Amino acid sequence: MFKEFKNFALRDNVVDMMVGVIMGGAFGRLVGSVIEDLVMPLVGRLIGNVDFSNLYFPLSRKVAEAWMAGPLSLVDAKKIGPVFAYGNFITTLLNFLILAFCIFMIVKIRTNVQKKIADTPSASTTKECKFCCTHIAIKATRCPNCTSALA
Repeated sequence: MFKEFKNFALRDNVVDMMVGVIMGGAFGRLVGSVIEDLVMPLVGRLIGNVDFSNLYFPLSRKVAEAWMAGPLSLVDAKKIGPVFAYGNFITTLLNFLILAFCIFMIVKIRTNVQKKIADTPSASTTKECKFCCTHIAIKATRCPNCTSALA
């Protein structure tokens, strides 16, 4: 049973899948950091010093009253009661769109490369006998099917 598991776990496609999942997770965190730490602060600055991480709409009277009394961060508002955190949603949506576009471009490039590889003629290892139309080895001097001498 251990040997079967080892053969299963170490198959090329399983190992490739593990590498893909690990790289995908790391790439997702990288894109998330770019969005949250670089893009969203710039967008917020262009809009008018808006901090997207603290954009929310209070859903309870307690949060609304605390919010009216003075600036309240999203973390503090969530401690008081429910909130509609649309700033986080905008950030997550932008993160998803950029990640989806990157994956689309990777797949598109890979498809184009595979198409070019498929379009290139490969070196043939067989030839056709001109007498009986059988496929034979390229180095053959006589056809094994009809025994004709080949040039």
